[in-house]
Amino acid sequence: MLSSLLADLVLLLHFAFVLFAVFGGLLVLYRHWVAWLHVPTFAWAVLINLVGWICPLTPLEKSLRIAAGGESYEGGFVRHYIAPLIYPEGASPELGLKIGTALLVWNLAIYGWVIFRARR
Repeated sequence: MLSSLLADLVLLLHFAFVLFAVFGGLLVLYRHWVAWLHVPTFAWAVLINLVGWICPLTPLEKSLRIAAGGESYEGGFVRHYIAPLIYPEGASPELGLKIGTALLVWNLAIYGWVIFRARR
């Protein structure tokens, strides 16, 4: 019971991390200090996706699911939970490169806008 609850909490934390990596730059438009939290977050997310590493939260969630008597899943968090939403027919092998590149371009555009606004 406790392991199952902890696995769900790790899942929610992981999802919040992904949302912050993708959309946290928009908060920087209103609160510049958020950049101190967001830049390392999105840099880590880009690195994880471009290099093909597994986020440490993924094995933690998997081990908690197994400890709770449940089943684990193959691959990483993005491929298991998010890819089916983006690519319903299944994840392509280039998924990490696509997501990492999109995340990098998206956030560079936001920070470019933040810098542009700050200079005006």
